[in-house]
Amino acid sequence: MQSQAEYVLRTVEERGVRFVQLWFTDVLGRHKAFHVTPAELEDALDQGMTFDGSAIDGFSRTQESDVLARPDLETFQLLPWYEEGAGVARVFCDIVNIDGSPFEGCPRQQLRRVLADAHDQGYTFFVAPEIEYFYFENLDPSRTPQPIDRGSYFDLLPDDTGSQLRRRTVLVLEEMGIGVEHAQHEDAPGQHEIDLRYTDALTMADTVMSVRHVVKELARQANVSASFMPKPLAHVQGSGMHTHVSLWRDERNAFIGDGPYGLSDVATRFIAGLVRHAPEITAVTNQWVNSYKRLVPGAEAPVEVKWAGHDPAALVRVPSVKPGRVDSTRIEYRSPDPAANPYLAFAVILAAGLRGVNGNYELPAEGERTAPLPQSLADAVDIMETSELLMETLGAHQVEWFLRNKRAEWDAYRLQVTPFELDRYLPLL
Repeated sequence: MQSQAEYVLRTVEERGVRFVQLWFTDVLGRHKAFHVTPAELEDALDQGMTFDGSAIDGFSRTQESDVLARPDLETFQLLPWYEEGAGVARVFCDIVNIDGSPFEGCPRQQLRRVLADAHDQGYTFFVAPEIEYFYFENLDPSRTPQPIDRGSYFDLLPDDTGSQLRRRTVLVLEEMGIGVEHAQHEDAPGQHEIDLRYTDALTMADTVMSVRHVVKELARQANVSASFMPKPLAHVQGSGMHTHVSLWRDERNAFIGDGPYGLSDVATRFIAGLVRHAPEITAVTNQWVNSYKRLVPGAEAPVEVKWAGHDPAALVRVPSVKPGRVDSTRIEYRSPDPAANPYLAFAVILAAGLRGVNGNYELPAEGERTAPLPQSLADAVDIMETSELLMETLGAHQVEWFLRNKRAEWDAYRLQVTPFELDRYLPLL
């Protein structure tokens, strides 16, 4: 039987691939890559690529710098927008230590570890995010960004640039083997949404990284800009990444039961875990100063920790299940935004839910407000610092670096004098 490495090498030769990009992410979820020619590919696939981890934010300290990017050959995929005969492919990498052990600074490895813990308990974690983003005419920081359309929810616009781009993006994703459930115009001008078909959490984290790359690349080719910034415009809603999740066991949905909304005890305890630990994990699911300008009252985003069946303001919601589709029973976690690191976001959501399952947490009353969500990055980081759950899930290496990085971001933000302050106070004071 042909090995996966042989399949990759044969595909590269037959399809005229000129470069293979070895993708990985830093702790903040920013895309990183090596570009390897076919001549060096076999060694790269077999041995991985050694690099100085201290050059990547959140990876290594200078005195322990060398790490290895090891390709996960199951993720090999041609990038469809390159011409035949001059093609480019990509493959995701796990970062490992030189001795081959998992590197504690690698977000993909952290998600793998949490998923392995769930698997040891008999569970597989499935995820289906709804990814919102904006198309703008420009991204000049000195100017207010201009959306490329004036549409709103589900608008069927003439064949404008945004509609064309969204349609082409879906087709490219499908060509890459990425299932799209549906796509639509969202509420704000220039805002669009792509809902992904559920799959296991590691594959979905890779998929979120691919979607962000494809959306931006196709926008660039059309001479417009795409942004996953949580709140790029004042006075309209921001962009979220509502995340639908379920646990499966023995090829059955473990969330199906006889409880409220057809939920099992596993599902209600999972919700209870999310509700109890939500403030602790918010710094990860909403990791930027700008994230908290979306999490405000009246902006169609959660601001309080509560669960409900149909309340769109709830942090955890139980979506309706279509008749005959009981296997689609799931819950929806609504605070994450599309600028989160998906590997870490999915890891902490799963870890919080499993705490509820294994600890037999009691589900609060529907609609009961148990706590506020953090109202700023500073608040979220302070709560994160005291979290035993986050230390156990992400490890001391990532938590300590994350805290330092986010405190520096907050300090840089609060030292700024904004146009709002100048417009409001300078003439009066």
